Amino acid sequence: MSYCAILDYGAGNIRSVEKAVKRLGHSTVLTDRIQDVRGASHVILPGVGAFGDAMERLNKSGLTREIREICKKGVPFLGICLGLQLLYPSSEESTGAEGIGILEGDIVRIPGDKLKVPHIGWNSLALSGDGRLFKGVPDHSFVYFVHSYYLRAKDRSTVKAATSYGVEIDASVESGNVFACQFHPEKSSEAGLTILNNFLQI
Repeated sequence: MSYCAILDYGAGNIRSVEKAVKRLGHSTVLTDRIQDVRGASHVILPGVGAFGDAMERLNKSGLTREIREICKKGVPFLGICLGLQLLYPSSEESTGAEGIGILEGDIVRIPGDKLKVPHIGWNSLALSGDGRLFKGVPDHSFVYFVHSYYLRAKDRSTVKAATSYGVEIDASVESGNVFACQFHPEKSSEAGLTILNNFLQI
């Protein structure tokens, strides 16, 4: 039986992702066990919290290496919020902490001189038009964000959605079988469910 593995490494926001995936009719396994991840048809890395703490937990469980391996094998993989940031080599949030490093780019702090940080609430997406996660999602759809740090992707062709909050934020990326969203699709109403369902259909 196929199932979606949702990586449980002690970060927050796990259950809401599980509920959304189940609502779409897919089996899920909340897990930090490598054997569960290897048997999954899809893998989701959610997360709310600090970059350095999250990487420490992933490293201790052996999941960092496993994530790299399954992404090489072509398993559809989705990072959500902190899960997006962890896919990059490092973050300004945690100096010296090494990320998973599957994708290339910089994770930097949202400037707080004129805007409230963290960025919390609904914001609209500017879509590139060819992102597989966004099939059936209208351009300028609103989704829900909670974050203090954001992505500046090195390879601009990977950016499939952007938003603006004082600065231009790369809100979603796609590279082969690897997908990631800075926003929370599981909290983004019908647009979010469509995005999750598109991922689960890949």
